[in-house]
Amino acid sequence: MGNKKSLGGIAGIFLEESQVLQAARKVRESGFIHFDAITPYPVHGMEEACGIKRSGLPYVTFIAGVVGMLAGLGLTYYTSVSDWPLNIGGKPLFSLPAFIPIIFELTILFAALCSVAALFVVCKMPKVDPPTIDKDLTSHKFAIFIPENDVGFSQDRVERLLKDLGANEVKKVAEY
Repeated sequence: MGNKKSLGGIAGIFLEESQVLQAARKVRESGFIHFDAITPYPVHGMEEACGIKRSGLPYVTFIAGVVGMLAGLGLTYYTSVSDWPLNIGGKPLFSLPAFIPIIFELTILFAALCSVAALFVVCKMPKVDPPTIDKDLTSHKFAIFIPENDVGFSQDRVERLLKDLGANEVKKVAEY
């Protein structure tokens, strides 16, 4: 993580949700592919506008849930049949309905913990000392950030594009 070089770029600050959504579409249509949209809350349609593909996290959750279910099943089978078999009133050693709560809880536990861990890995979190583009991006402003290493990046071209798209302010960001 520490070896990765931080990149600078240009950020356009917008005041309206509709403006930043339209700007994200136009930036993508202009050929940029590594840009980022920064919003204080989820904006419907932003993933499509930025060209973000569907996440693989649901698959991680499903697989971890299945592993948790099998672990619960194996744990209950091992403890009731192999390790400590108790014959109580002629009942079977392994009674599935009695163990459903344990199996269910382990399914949820494995799925939740693996989903959170995968989210941290995918998002490259935690970022130590992340840069601040504008302090108001967490409350009421929106931004489009285009890094210097993006396809066809030219400072003049990017500044002109963001201004033409209605950016209230265009800033040069030293590192992101």
